[in-house]
Amino acid sequence: QVVAVGTKTVVASAATVSRGSSEPASGKEFYVTATAYTPNCTGCSGISATGINLKSNSGLKVIAVDPSVIKLGSKVWVEGYGTAIAGDTGGAIKGNRIDILVQSESQASNWGVRKVRIKVLN
Repeated sequence: QVVAVGTKTVVASAATVSRGSSEPASGKEFYVTATAYTPNCTGCSGISATGINLKSNSGLKVIAVDPSVIKLGSKVWVEGYGTAIAGDTGGAIKGNRIDILVQSESQASNWGVRKVRIKVLN
């Protein structure tokens, strides 16, 4: 037996709306020096410190971090890059420095060295 028919409108909360590469609403925020690297760089194996195959996952956004500053596996929003996984480390990545993964040397060169705002989301 149907007692009533509802007309409730469901509105997505800010936490569930996908914002693509736009800035998320919350997270631990600070500034870092950001450089870029490719999966084919000299001395790189193409496998991240957490085991991600960077060559076969070309669409994946990954950053190299200092694990004492940003925990490996964290989701991190990077100004000008979008949301990425802290899935790699690097010999020169110490303190408030990150390295963003790009797919070509020209993209890495175009990125250069930037001071960017990041938010650690988890």
